Amino acid sequence: MIIGDSFTVGSGPVARWQSYAAQTARALDWQLITAGAAGTGFATPGRVGRTFEDSFRQELAWRPAPDLLIVSGGHNDRRPTAGQVHRATVRLLDLVRRRWPDTAVVVIGPLWMGAVPRWAYQVRDSVARAAEETGTTFLDPLGRHWSRTMILPDGVHPTLEGHARISRWLVTALDEKGLRSAF
Repeated sequence: MIIGDSFTVGSGPVARWQSYAAQTARALDWQLITAGAAGTGFATPGRVGRTFEDSFRQELAWRPAPDLLIVSGGHNDRRPTAGQVHRATVRLLDLVRRRWPDTAVVVIGPLWMGAVPRWAYQVRDSVARAAEETGTTFLDPLGRHWSRTMILPDGVHPTLEGHARISRWLVTALDEKGLRSAF
């Protein structure tokens, strides 16, 4: 399962089944259940009025425990303080652990396709600290190089090629953490 924002659920011309999450699941021969919505974050409810915690409660928590849950985001958490993002991340990860104690959990910090603004590093650090405090695996995509052909004209979201590149990065990162074949 994966919870995320527009990068995870698809945006613009990239549909949910073409997103990096779906491409990763296909590459690893996993069944995927995706939760979340564009504009959401750990502490940001977006236009849909729900944070990642709300998406977890409404879309996933009632389901049987998965082998792996990935929480990917932070891109939309520019307005909350670093402390608010940290607390929201800890709350979500604690909730997941209580609900599914045997599920492996991975947190991916904010994905940024272009020049990374300073605040994104603060969000990343808050999410990474929460992951560390809760014993959760953290993956950091900031600082990775994405070519211009991987960014939609909006300057924010990945193209289909960008999603494929994110998927390849994620498969490699899961391999390096020993999580690809653990299930």
